[in-house]
Amino acid sequence: MEQDRAAEREFVLRNARENDVKFVRLWFTDILGNLKGFAITVEDLEDAIEQGVGFDGASIEGFARTNESDMRAFPDPSTFTLLPWRPRQNAVARMFCDIRTPKGDPFEGDPRYALKRNLERLAQRGYTYYVGPELEFFYFTSSSTPEPLDHSGYFDQLSSPLAGDLRRDTVLNLGEMGIPVKYSHHEAADSQHEIDLQYTDALTMADSVMTAKLVIKELAQNGGAYASFMPKPLSNMNGSGMHSHQSLFKGNDNAFYDPDDEHHLAMLGKHFIAGLIRHAPEITLVTNQWVNSYKRLVPGFEAPVYISWSHVNRSDLIRVPSYKQGYESSVRIEYRAPDPACNPYLAFSVMLAAGFKGVEEEYPPPPPAESNVFAMSAEERQTRNIRTLPGSLGEAIALAEDSDLLRSALGGHIFDSFIRNKRIEWEEYRSTVTDYEISRYLPIL
Repeated sequence: MEQDRAAEREFVLRNARENDVKFVRLWFTDILGNLKGFAITVEDLEDAIEQGVGFDGASIEGFARTNESDMRAFPDPSTFTLLPWRPRQNAVARMFCDIRTPKGDPFEGDPRYALKRNLERLAQRGYTYYVGPELEFFYFTSSSTPEPLDHSGYFDQLSSPLAGDLRRDTVLNLGEMGIPVKYSHHEAADSQHEIDLQYTDALTMADSVMTAKLVIKELAQNGGAYASFMPKPLSNMNGSGMHSHQSLFKGNDNAFYDPDDEHHLAMLGKHFIAGLIRHAPEITLVTNQWVNSYKRLVPGFEAPVYISWSHVNRSDLIRVPSYKQGYESSVRIEYRAPDPACNPYLAFSVMLAAGFKGVEEEYPPPPPAESNVFAMSAEERQTRNIRTLPGSLGEAIALAEDSDLLRSALGGHIFDSFIRNKRIEWEEYRSTVTDYEISRYLPIL
């Protein structure tokens, strides 16, 4: 172990010297998924890796109270990479950090630690959790008004030169950072774009999602535009999701694959689906954490509303993509509720917890919907026991606050802080008079 740490440290220090790195940004997130960090100079890098860097956690959302605010950020050597859009002379690198207490214990309010804890539990059972998210987002002319940069549609190749170039440059920069992109294309709404990251283990992917969101925003800003991950910025158009493809592996073998099943989906994968189906209402607060998230989860805009699953059908909460002959590793399930404004460390944690609960307790999978759930009558959905996702942040809070699964997955510190933060947001929203109310009611009441 000590030899491995020494080798990692030497690799980072050598990389920094060879690439003329002068500054290293140390990154972590608060409980809401906001990227936080500070920069050190390369001269302090070795000491930072060994001893950590102290900072005041009292001002970080969900971290610590004033009387226990001292924290130490320990850079993870495996996450060292250059920021390719920054100058090559006196270059800038980034490293994600693990947050510890002054005594050296992992800090329970650190979202990255929450995910690592869930993945360690899974590893004890012999599995690795893989995730491949689809990041949807909008390009606007500014942050003050949602004015689209282009008016192209799904898969169109004639998006405005600026939007197309920004997306292209983002893919190239992510590639230079060791984050491969599987697909990128224009989405259905005006100026809506999608970048799909190549699947990998969940911790690496959570780091990659945070990095991709920053790269998308930084390059848009450098190009005189604004990139937004707001779930529903335009009332009359589709919102942005983060459909998350998921699978469990045992060593090099995909545990979701069964050559004898009609759709090549193993019973373990069906139990995983059953877990997500049963616990979807209570985990939605984490996968869709904002008031605005629930403006996306409404009928008519390609977002899931009903808790159902099927093979291929894209109207359901969960779908099983078609099997590609000879590619056993591609068998997976796609969970379509999350939006890109979530905290990926926490979202991956609760999706894994829900799915694996179904595996451990062998939840019986409900029958797949197979037909369009939006076209069913309310009576038919009730007969099939097809429930709905929460319709508002307030409803999601009520479903989450008594969830033992959520408390276990997040840990007591994050669970309590997260619920408290969301209650405040919901109360602020409920007491705010909106433009809709003024324009609709003031002239007539």
